[in-house]
Amino acid sequence: MIPFIQENKELLEEVVSEEKTLSIYNLIMDGGIGGQIIIAILFVLLAVALYIYFERFFAIKAASKVDKNFMNQIKDYVSNGKLEAAKALCDTTKTPTANLIGKGISRIGKPLEDINTAIGNAGKLEVYQLERNVSVLATIAGAAPMIGFLGTVIGMIVAIHEIANAGGQIDIKLLSDGLYTAMTTTVAGLIVGIIAYITYNHLVVRTDKVVYQMEAKSVEFLDLLNEPV
Repeated sequence: MIPFIQENKELLEEVVSEEKTLSIYNLIMDGGIGGQIIIAILFVLLAVALYIYFERFFAIKAASKVDKNFMNQIKDYVSNGKLEAAKALCDTTKTPTANLIGKGISRIGKPLEDINTAIGNAGKLEVYQLERNVSVLATIAGAAPMIGFLGTVIGMIVAIHEIANAGGQIDIKLLSDGLYTAMTTTVAGLIVGIIAYITYNHLVVRTDKVVYQMEAKSVEFLDLLNEPV
């Protein structure tokens, strides 16, 4: 008798455990067509945000790599009048800093102000390339929570509609679709917004470091041109 009771007790616990377990998939599917559409949009935004982040992250990481001996070689070439060799070195290095120095080398012989202007204009183009598509992350960071809240409003409208059709008798089962839509879309929108916000700021910090590096090397190059022969 005792073993039989224990077996039934274990079976009952398993059933209760299964009833209490609710997967994310079930939450999304129980939210109705409106919630599913909102979740699908947020999923697409999340995929776009992650793609932009990793694409820009590796691009900025590659742009920040500068050989420690690069400027020393440039100084030697420029001091010895080997401008073609210095230009070739910049072309083969293929980093934003090297592109700026190469632009300055191509203007050697002209007034220093013209060289500085050319480097500044080239720097703007390099910064634009580094920041390409990063603003999309900022847009997603702001739009995703609002889309989630839109799902919340839709869910509440569905819930109120069900109450009205039920003649004012509140039944939690009738409200379940609307409540699932309201809660799941809000959570999903906040998650996507937080991820996009963090990744955006991380890319901004890394881009600022590269820009600082470009400015420092450009000043070092201009100081080299100002040195007395």
